[in-house]
Amino acid sequence: MLVLVVNAGSSSLKSQLIETDGKLCLMKCLAQKVGTPEASMSVAFSPEFQKVKYNVAGFTVEQCLAKLLDVLVEDPESPIGSLDQIDAIGNRVVAGGEYFTRATLIDDEARGHLAEIEELAPLHNPVADQCIDLLREAMPNTPQVAVFDTAFHQTMPPKAYMYPLPMRYYNDYHIRRYGAHGTSHRYAAQQAANLLRRSLRDLGLITCHLGNGGSITAVNHGKSIDTTMGFTPLEGLMMGTRSGSIDPAIITYIMRKEGKTFDEMDHILNNESGILGITNESSDMRDVLESADAGDEEAELAIDMYVYRVQKAIGSYYAAMTRTDAVVMTAGIGENSARLRERIFEGLAHMGMILDKQRNDVEGAIGVNRIISIDDSPIKICVVTTDEEVRIARETDNLVSQL
Repeated sequence: MLVLVVNAGSSSLKSQLIETDGKLCLMKCLAQKVGTPEASMSVAFSPEFQKVKYNVAGFTVEQCLAKLLDVLVEDPESPIGSLDQIDAIGNRVVAGGEYFTRATLIDDEARGHLAEIEELAPLHNPVADQCIDLLREAMPNTPQVAVFDTAFHQTMPPKAYMYPLPMRYYNDYHIRRYGAHGTSHRYAAQQAANLLRRSLRDLGLITCHLGNGGSITAVNHGKSIDTTMGFTPLEGLMMGTRSGSIDPAIITYIMRKEGKTFDEMDHILNNESGILGITNESSDMRDVLESADAGDEEAELAIDMYVYRVQKAIGSYYAAMTRTDAVVMTAGIGENSARLRERIFEGLAHMGMILDKQRNDVEGAIGVNRIISIDDSPIKICVVTTDEEVRIARETDNLVSQL
């Protein structure tokens, strides 16, 4: 089955064209910093995967997807000449709420429910829904599937997903922890098991999806038992533009002091906080590391705060697990920043997570799944290149094949 996978982020678009029968990737697309003057989109086709860059400055994520569809049809290197050759579309959707606990075929009823739960992931779900609508219009006869980040976390026990609020808020509004990045956490856990040459069912893992958004999950015997993101992806770690967990009284305090509306406060917490809020410069950790090297004290503070919160989350899940065999680092920062990995594990060696600095900083190792702890580290440290798109393609194939 030929599956177009669409992974729409708040400021990015990742897409692959995957032939699931032979597990072949035929096209890769990446649009970054969407919505800024520095936005760019690259598209590459097999077998050489030579990237061709497109100027998408000022584009929305939806417009980047429309451009990709044009490239797929018009580029002579493309493996298809018509969108009709695509058998199915798999969409990553961050939040499924309690409506969606597994991958779902998108029909009119499902699309209506997706609209109802957009507020559970205000930076991501609306963008994904816009891309779904574009594809429904451009490819009306092609089945679409939504694969939800929250689905993997449905195995959390009530003690992990319930909040200490009056029960009526759960009963009336389904307010509970849903988590996010589940597709990535599930994939990373399985790849770590492969690295360790052990069955995932026998392992206790702490998976760290660290990118512009970030979350950490306790994976016990292959199942999520707790995760840092909550009712929305705002809770948990300090992120690129999101505050992560803070004292909730701060919100009402600022609103009273400055007369902020609910929407204004929501925008501050989701779009103006985190790394961007501390540096007042960038939400991109690569830029922040450069500024810190140049002596910027606020950039250094942002890095210290980020590392500290990751360390605390890993430590808390070490306490929650009956055993911990490995910590797994994945996503943009987790995979690519040897410096941040070193800083994170400097503070965790006493817990048995002992980094091998040479293995951690091997030149040219980006994109290679590997173990970066010392041989006799009681808890192994793994780096895994996340491939949410492959997982989404498999789930799309499984569901559409049943039609």
